[in-house]
Amino acid sequence: MAARLLSPLVVSLLLLVAFGGIKVCAEMALLRLVSDSHTYCTLYNPRWAELPQDPTKATPHQLADGAPTPLCLPGDVPPGGFAGAVALATRGNCSFYHKARLAAVHGASALLVLSHRPLVSPGGNETEYEEVAIPVALMGEEDARHMLQAQRDGEQQVLLFAPRESRLDYNMMLIYVMAVGTVAGASYWAGVSEMHTSSSGVPTSGVGGIGGAAPASEDISPKMVALFVATSTIMLTMLYFFYDYLVYVIIAVFCLASSLGLYSCLAPLVSRSPCGSCRVPRALAPCMQEPPPVRLAVLAVSCVATAVVWAVFRNEDSWAWVLQDMLGIAFCTYMLRVLRMPSFKACTLLLVMLFVYDIFFVFITPYIMPNGQSIMVEVASGPSDSSSKEKLPMVLKVPRLAPSELSVCSQPFSLLGFGDILVPGVLVVYCHRFDVHTNSSHIYFVTSTIAYGLGLLVTFVALVLTRMGQPALLYLVPCTVLTCTAVAAGKRQLPAFWRGSIVRKESLDLADGEDTSRLGLGAARDDVEGAAVPNRNPEAPTASANPEA
Repeated sequence: MAARLLSPLVVSLLLLVAFGGIKVCAEMALLRLVSDSHTYCTLYNPRWAELPQDPTKATPHQLADGAPTPLCLPGDVPPGGFAGAVALATRGNCSFYHKARLAAVHGASALLVLSHRPLVSPGGNETEYEEVAIPVALMGEEDARHMLQAQRDGEQQVLLFAPRESRLDYNMMLIYVMAVGTVAGASYWAGVSEMHTSSSGVPTSGVGGIGGAAPASEDISPKMVALFVATSTIMLTMLYFFYDYLVYVIIAVFCLASSLGLYSCLAPLVSRSPCGSCRVPRALAPCMQEPPPVRLAVLAVSCVATAVVWAVFRNEDSWAWVLQDMLGIAFCTYMLRVLRMPSFKACTLLLVMLFVYDIFFVFITPYIMPNGQSIMVEVASGPSDSSSKEKLPMVLKVPRLAPSELSVCSQPFSLLGFGDILVPGVLVVYCHRFDVHTNSSHIYFVTSTIAYGLGLLVTFVALVLTRMGQPALLYLVPCTVLTCTAVAAGKRQLPAFWRGSIVRKESLDLADGEDTSRLGLGAARDDVEGAAVPNRNPEAPTASANPEA
């Protein structure tokens, strides 16, 4: 039942299916007061003019006298022009091009636009970039107020420079370990649960899977795959246009799903504890058919409390990312154990459809949208004009660990969407389940896990080389699908692996309560030459033979 209730939830949470990093539409630059070395953060577009990377190579310039004006009309220019000073302008009333051109014509060395709205890239078109040859930058309202106060206290000279961040950072290694570890761990756990079910002949259920058994699972049919992709498309588009409203819905859904996932992961461990084995008084759980043990009730409250703490402090960049990653890993682990693909055919259909979906929303939508923005990038990083300033939580995020001068602007994070874990992960889970039912010595599980790791590594290399967000399924889908196909063909098990008939046969026999010693033998002989079936215990009781099992 839990899996059926969570199926729509998965559709909602897998909106950012494969996106690593953030595409940078503008670059961060720093403005430093020469007098006291106070540094302010600005957003600038290098298409107008490049800024030096090293502050020692930046030329000091005077800030223009007088209060900032819109700088749209000649009357907004101070008498005598700017004479090599940095022109100050307020945002609005005209385009960045008109402000920059007016400032450049009257001798400004740079243009600094003071914005009371969220910062955006000070953009123009190709012709406008060619006409203006001075740097153009935006500064936030709070920094602008502080800088203007310093200017009133005395003449100020400033340095404008744009330090480069290192392309490599240790946080990529941490994200890599978390992603590959989650896929490998969840897939191994799902396979062990399948082995437990096959050997005992008793299908298991229940959130948390006491004793390590799998929670109630949900087989994904091709129709469900198509519905999932269609729903994801609609939801992603709605998020792009109604981000400030729907982001809170997504945050609430994430809290609910991640707390359930955390409980599912910890329940088998807590259930083995000798403490708290007595049950909660029935008066405290009147709606439950059987009150849970105290230890599980405490665990449930703790998991919900963890999600609530994250929700309250989610914008604390210094430490909230740790909770988000922990909840995200638990959620992904739970979903990989719940969602079962019936065949390699279904896995391929899902991965290929999302492969196309991901490329479309990252690379194609900039040519469709009037503002030239990628829908996936905007939603993943949060629209620049968003009033809520909220970020979607369906990502693993780790701050840059290397020191950077740009840390005064914000805490830069590297991101990996949950879809980069879940979508290839369902294929790795299927591979391990197939190993269990064909006694393949974990060959499918090991090779598919290695293929996932290599695909993710290629994604990170592309991210570093291009310095822009990557649709990870562009690399993960070919690596995993082609590897699994090659292994199945090499073992002469491709027909059975493609149709999943061995897995489905045994699952159906378990559901019908048939003798587990006969499970999958007919399907194995019909579908694959030489496909081995694991040894069964002929004396193992079936569900119907032992009602108390």
